[in-house]
Amino acid sequence: MKRCIRCVLPETFPGIRFDKDGICNFCLEFEGLEYLEGKKAEYRQKFERLVRDYRGKSSYDALMCYSGGKDSTYTLTVLKEKYDLNILAITFDNGFLSEQAIKNIRIVVENLGTDHIFFKPRFDMLKKIFTKCAKNNIYPPKTIERASTICISCMGIVKFSALRVALEKNIPFITFGWSPGQAPITSSVMKNNPQMVKMMQNAIFEPLYMLVGDEIKPYFLEEAHFNGSYHFPYNISPLAFLEYSEEKIYQKISQLGWEAPQDTDANSTNCLINSFAIRIHKKQFNFHPYVFELAKLVREGYLNRDIALEKINKAEDTATVALVKNKLGIK
Repeated sequence: MKRCIRCVLPETFPGIRFDKDGICNFCLEFEGLEYLEGKKAEYRQKFERLVRDYRGKSSYDALMCYSGGKDSTYTLTVLKEKYDLNILAITFDNGFLSEQAIKNIRIVVENLGTDHIFFKPRFDMLKKIFTKCAKNNIYPPKTIERASTICISCMGIVKFSALRVALEKNIPFITFGWSPGQAPITSSVMKNNPQMVKMMQNAIFEPLYMLVGDEIKPYFLEEAHFNGSYHFPYNISPLAFLEYSEEKIYQKISQLGWEAPQDTDANSTNCLINSFAIRIHKKQFNFHPYVFELAKLVREGYLNRDIALEKINKAEDTATVALVKNKLGIK
């Protein structure tokens, strides 16, 4: 399969084009590292101004969407230790968290002195969603360029459940552990606009509602949340504008007692269903769902291209895939 000689995007990726030297249009359109460093400084300063304005004004300064993976663990650590934020961490348990990830979460929040909630939606509902997503893509084609259908469903529930909690507790920041490959620098500090939120919510809510009906409603905003009485928070993705080094991340979080799970795939450090979701996505669309993120990390100098290729080419663990299929009742 033909791939960009600079990043790792394949010829099967939607909208890709190559010049005569084999360089893809995404690399050719990249503004360069100097421009990126300038934008990172701009958004870092913007965030730090907001911290000065909002810290201590509510019961919690930030709601952290904490998956227990390496990036969200490091993000939680930085927000607590560097910015001295009072954080409520919330973990979405989709029924497929690695046992080691659960241990990591409990150890890290205790060592950081952070309040924490395990949020576990009904598994019978999630099972319906995951099994149907494994058979059909329920989202617009553009959406699945950056994640599998199963992950989009999971993250949709996470994001809007978190937004509901932040609104009802008047928390000014919702923070995410997105890597620089997942979070564009220009959306790393973003004020939630109610009209935009409603439109984005409908894009996730409506397909899920078609699958499970009213069962999905508690995990999304209601009309009352848009009546003007709630203050919509900022979404913050700190790793997009802070230093990002996997080596330093592992070194730092290991000091808190975090240990890498041995039962997750090469692109996750917390979730078992990810292996199954990757396999399904590759069969359906003929490209790896993490390839856009990895290509961006390579392009921006965070990741060696050979390591990115290893992550893409490494086969999903057969035993883990079988475990997921068995739990979902898929033959």
